[in-house]
Amino acid sequence: MSKDSSFLEAFQKHIPEAAVDYCFGLWKEDPFNFLITKERQSKLGDFRYRRDRKLQTISINYNLNSFQFLITYLHELAHYRAFKKYGLQIAPHGIEWKMTFQGLMIPMLENRVFPQDIHLALTKHMSNPKASTGADLFLSKVIKAYDKQKHDGVLLLADLQAGDQFEIKGRKFTKEHLRRTRVLCEEVSTGRKYLISAHAEVLKV
Repeated sequence: MSKDSSFLEAFQKHIPEAAVDYCFGLWKEDPFNFLITKERQSKLGDFRYRRDRKLQTISINYNLNSFQFLITYLHELAHYRAFKKYGLQIAPHGIEWKMTFQGLMIPMLENRVFPQDIHLALTKHMSNPKASTGADLFLSKVIKAYDKQKHDGVLLLADLQAGDQFEIKGRKFTKEHLRRTRVLCEEVSTGRKYLISAHAEVLKV
């Protein structure tokens, strides 16, 4: 299978059908290595500039729903294009990246690729995009609603009330209060305090 066919097949599998030609065309305009990786807890995707590489690499987690995958693809592509155009001295999520990301996203918003709830939240988000969709609790919540294979009792931490207990990764916590995009929680067994992402998926107990 040729690289073109392989990349096209990847887009067809992971993003909404209405966005396939656009995303494939962006890759064809300025090729880069594109990796679909295992789930990473700390990030949805990644772009890192390597001076010693002719082709740069963008990677995205395999398990994202199609709308999150598309947003992450354009987010990381904006890093790549901003660094190429403006140089390495720019801030990773500075004005140059924001403008590039906005420009890449406009056709997707104009063509109504996203469901209405994501479209509205994303339109607001893109007026001043943050370093990640996870930093925008409302957008993150509407995107996660399209995830598959949810288990009974699984909720977002943001949806629990203060004082509620929950489990995450086999550990039990009590929710305390929100601090920007994270929630202060107390581990039941140790009494230690932790800041946990407000959009983390937890099991209420």
